[in-house]
Amino acid sequence: MQPSEIIDFWYSDRMRKRWFSSTPELDREIEEKFEDVWELAAAGEFDDWQDTPEGALALVIVLDQFPLNMFRGDPRSFQTERKAVEVSRAAIGKGFDNELSRDRLGFLFMPLMHSENLEDQDLSVEKFRQHGLTDNLRFAEHHRGIISRFGRFPHRNAILGRENTSAEDEYLASKEAFLG
Repeated sequence: MQPSEIIDFWYSDRMRKRWFSSTPELDREIEEKFEDVWELAAAGEFDDWQDTPEGALALVIVLDQFPLNMFRGDPRSFQTERKAVEVSRAAIGKGFDNELSRDRLGFLFMPLMHSENLEDQDLSVEKFRQHGLTDNLRFAEHHRGIISRFGRFPHRNAILGRENTSAEDEYLASKEAFLG
């Protein structure tokens, strides 16, 4: 597997339409095509992809986006989130966010938005703002607000076997609740 294969798949017209509205069929397709790749990436087999902007982006997609599709509703969907954050931060540290095309930056920063760490959330908002990604910025600010308020994403609690606080129960029952 090469980074270009991940990039070509993820940024195809067909996938762009389904980035934020997947189907069970698409989730299965991603699992069939890429679960082995995800396992290898999780084990560090593709860490050298971080040496190029496109490789780092591909690795972030494999570690952050694919498990959300492949393992929807399962704790494994968050298993490689921390590694994805590390890859994202390293790519930013190397200036890769200034080398990738603007239409691809959102997914380089997405692990930061998915993180339950407030510093990652702050960097997410900063990067989406810096690069003028206003649609993503709105969601980044929303995600940061949840982490600032609760220290975690309450909608993940059931999946991860965490107990809700009373404030989280109240939030999850409200119209303002973000459910993933």
